[in-house]
Amino acid sequence: MRNLASHRALASRYARALFEIAVSEADPKAIESDLAGFVALFEQFPPLRRTLWNPVVPVERKRAVVAAITARAGYAAPLEKLVKLMTERDHLALLQHVLDAYRRRLMVHLGLVQAEITSASPLSPQALQDVERALARATGKQVTTTTRVNPAIIGGLVARVDSTVYDGSIVRQLERIKEKMIERA
Repeated sequence: MRNLASHRALASRYARALFEIAVSEADPKAIESDLAGFVALFEQFPPLRRTLWNPVVPVERKRAVVAAITARAGYAAPLEKLVKLMTERDHLALLQHVLDAYRRRLMVHLGLVQAEITSASPLSPQALQDVERALARATGKQVTTTTRVNPAIIGGLVARVDSTVYDGSIVRQLERIKEKMIERA
């Protein structure tokens, strides 16, 4: 396989095709759930991943394994077709990237935005809800969040929404004070 950028570009094309078909022929949320389940199989069963991602294993063998999995799982036709196509082209190693790209498209379709909130200590449910509301006002979209704790920011929080970072950490405020003091010296 090629470099990471070309992997993501190819995965994005697979995701776009799957999403367009899912919107017109199926339930895009159900497709996302099924795709996530299929991707999880590779984490749960490393021998399966080694077999299906190995270029030495004949495509016929991979095809048989994938057909057995999809038949048992009862995936919607668009997902089943995609997985079989990716098997034929020996691109199953791209599935995590396909899932990531598909999720981004689904979120845009649903008017959602993902935010990662970092705080010095765990946020209370009320504080998290307040942050989500503030980010929803700032973005004009419904916000879903993931949280993480990083004591190094001392206090406050850092919110990352796509490529925008809202840094209200104490560490950043101290850096700003230091910068101003240096400018005045």
